[in-house]
Amino acid sequence: MSLVQPPDLPFSQACENNQEPILSVLAQAFADRRRVLEIGSGTGQHGVYFAPRLPHLAWQTSDLAENHAGIRAWQAHRPAPNLLPPLLLDLRTSDWPQGAFDAVFTSNTAHIVAWPLVQRLMALVGAHLPSGGVLAMYGPFNVGGAFTSDSNRDFDAWLRSRDPASGLRDVEDVVALALQHGLRLEGDHAMPANNRLLILRRNVSGRP
Repeated sequence: MSLVQPPDLPFSQACENNQEPILSVLAQAFADRRRVLEIGSGTGQHGVYFAPRLPHLAWQTSDLAENHAGIRAWQAHRPAPNLLPPLLLDLRTSDWPQGAFDAVFTSNTAHIVAWPLVQRLMALVGAHLPSGGVLAMYGPFNVGGAFTSDSNRDFDAWLRSRDPASGLRDVEDVVALALQHGLRLEGDHAMPANNRLLILRRNVSGRP
């Protein structure tokens, strides 16, 4: 397996950032999981990093159709037997993909998509994860309605200049939304560079 990145592969520095700290949390949160759906696989860099390091899991990538070629290119460059080619998942129109998933991972999505799509993501996860299922959500969040750093404030301004519907979400709003769909916060892990990794678990009762 080549460790040299071909120049034609799509690349996101955000995907490279904090992979080891994220993995250290996922190794515990997904220890008893078997099939993970990654929502918003982007370039595909997360899948090729996490899948071979969590070999007990089947890692299912997904994204918009226009990103599939890049995801497949990364998977061809760094294949793993438990890493699956991307499914089409568009939060605006797609239903939950076929297959039994007991965990979901999504990274740097909540601040990119509009809030109604964050709501739909949470509704889908809450409706389809089984009891005890785990949602891991990574990215920058505000805390108590305030930015946690000047860099996050600048990032939010840049996001909103591109799309007024995007922007950093308050972690309290995300946790409250999750609770509406039967997901309780189990862990809130501070990550380097002013990011967080939220671990939410589907209630055994299926109710908030």
